[in-house]
Amino acid sequence: MEQTLRIKEEYITLGQVLKEVGLIGTGGAAKWFLQENPVLINETEENRRGKKLYPGDRIDIEDFGTVFIEEG
Repeated sequence: MEQTLRIKEEYITLGQVLKEVGLIGTGGAAKWFLQENPVLINETEENRRGKKLYPGDRIDIEDFGTVFIEEG
């Protein structure tokens, strides 16, 4: 599944993305989610919930799909 997340700010954190797409209920759950589920940002594995994501970034989440960050 592919989806696009439009942001109005300069960036969004990985934890916020996981919450926005409905994978976690709270920002605090991001740490645990990232320990158990591989996440790739622009084809590089990432496990920091505070990682800043900018328009043009691609997030691949195992067993979920791909999220594209766009300016909006």
